Amino acid sequence: MLDQRTKGFLEDALKGDRLITFLVGAGLSADSGIPTFRGKEGFWTIGSKNATPQSMGTKKMFDVNADEVWRWFLYRISICEQAKPNLGHIALSSIEKRLGARFALISQNVDGLHFRPESLVNNLYLIHGDLRYMRCADECSKALYPIPLFFREQIRSRETPLTFEEKQKLICPKCGEMTRPHVLWFDEYYNEKYYHLETTLRVAKSTGLLVVIGTSGATNLPQQLVAKTLSRNGVVVDVNPETNIISDKLRGLAHGHHLRGKSSEVLLAIDGYLRERGSELKT
Repeated sequence: MLDQRTKGFLEDALKGDRLITFLVGAGLSADSGIPTFRGKEGFWTIGSKNATPQSMGTKKMFDVNADEVWRWFLYRISICEQAKPNLGHIALSSIEKRLGARFALISQNVDGLHFRPESLVNNLYLIHGDLRYMRCADECSKALYPIPLFFREQIRSRETPLTFEEKQKLICPKCGEMTRPHVLWFDEYYNEKYYHLETTLRVAKSTGLLVVIGTSGATNLPQQLVAKTLSRNGVVVDVNPETNIISDKLRGLAHGHHLRGKSSEVLLAIDGYLRERGSELKT
């Protein structure tokens, strides 16, 4: 599963003292049955019209139809709550235990699967938010509030309505206005306050090997993380069954490589490789 070039990069990284960082996207959670945000499963019907994920997951849509946006997100939350971590999530948790302080995980996934007991990761940066939380839509404070268990324990369908009683559970406890899901919307920008912009760029500067898993790199920050790692003579390995924006950027680079493969299978192979070389790990 790991080709010789990837093994060579891992070998060199283990001999150094810089971070070995993993940047993961929706492809990792696909094996858990969670549809991608941008895929056909994200389409939504409002009345007689179909809305795309790129229009539903926006501040603009929330401002004109907050109830429908919340209904869309509560359906997604229901899917995430029913999902279970796959072998890739579990492998990442094991890899962190092997690498110790040299491990970092930067995740675009908002599904909460990195927090389950069997897949728990500690040195984790969520750059697209966390669907387990909501915050005041009017930004009356920086506080994050857990999504009420009432919603997380429900099995919702696309047809499940949002009742008046449910709307009352989505009110900001501080100011009484509507809350919003704690996620980065398509018409918003990365920032440090909620999405660890500056922190993850610093992580990239300290990274000797960046393994990109299951993301096309369509958003700006992942591309910046790749560029920042390369600018400090770090190595980037992109793991994806298909070519994408990141693999195209790596083509022909001495410090870049595209490894064709499935997220879970490659992560399991990396964990096995690290297990075999346990005495070489510098933590």
